[in-house]
Amino acid sequence: MTTGKRTTEELESGHKPYKEPPPAPFLDMNEFRMWSFYRAIIAEFVATLLFLYISIATVIGYKNQSKAEACTGVGFLGVAWGFGGTIFVLVYCIGGISGGHINPAVTFGLLVGRKISLARALLYIIAQCLGAMCGAGIVKGIMKHPYNSLGGGANSVTEGYSKGAALGAEIMGTFVLVYTVFSATDPKRTARDSYVPVLLPLPIGFAVFIAHLATIPITGTGINPARSLGAATVYNKKAIWDEHWIFWVGPLIGALAAALYHKYVLRGEAVKALGTFRN
Repeated sequence: MTTGKRTTEELESGHKPYKEPPPAPFLDMNEFRMWSFYRAIIAEFVATLLFLYISIATVIGYKNQSKAEACTGVGFLGVAWGFGGTIFVLVYCIGGISGGHINPAVTFGLLVGRKISLARALLYIIAQCLGAMCGAGIVKGIMKHPYNSLGGGANSVTEGYSKGAALGAEIMGTFVLVYTVFSATDPKRTARDSYVPVLLPLPIGFAVFIAHLATIPITGTGINPARSLGAATVYNKKAIWDEHWIFWVGPLIGALAAALYHKYVLRGEAVKALGTFRN
């Protein structure tokens, strides 16, 4: 046997050049006894607050500038960079504390993938939603007039698109994001790639960026139920609430599809459960 690269046969025989982490328990009551659990929840709350503040302020600022004079402000490209760049920074900051979810769809996908427990997932989602409301509220307090007159950064279906098209866009955008999260955090990367942990947030931030480029013209881009809920709650208009279900159902379906695709296709757990094709 030569040293260095491992062959496909070696990998299939069970000799893995990495340590496969065990699946997270569905219910883990021991978490409630650890300060690290509550620290992670606080980190998710604060990070989502900051995410909503920066991203919604960017949206309102862009709309306010372009209203006064066309072709001014950061534009759609700048808004997309604002969302993606903020996620990159925040995941870098809290990735080692909570995992840096900042998004109920990501949390749900990781729950499906058995990366976190049910209790952690539920409390993360509650913290994310509360943080989003607070972040949007801060934007409204600082930019009250443009906030109220320019839509409050709330997600809605753009005129000319159907609700079905908007739902499909949210599913696809969230799939890209959650698929990237699973790929970036795959333990195989420590053995397969020139793995640099500090760069882990980079592809996740870029996934948010490119999803926004594709989806802003259709829905303003949700792909994050907490982001949509925070803006909708503070803006609080009936038209926004009538379409709000799209920004929960779409991201959750996209996250579910990405988690199952990674778990059962890319990681081959469906084949492992049924036996290899050779058998």
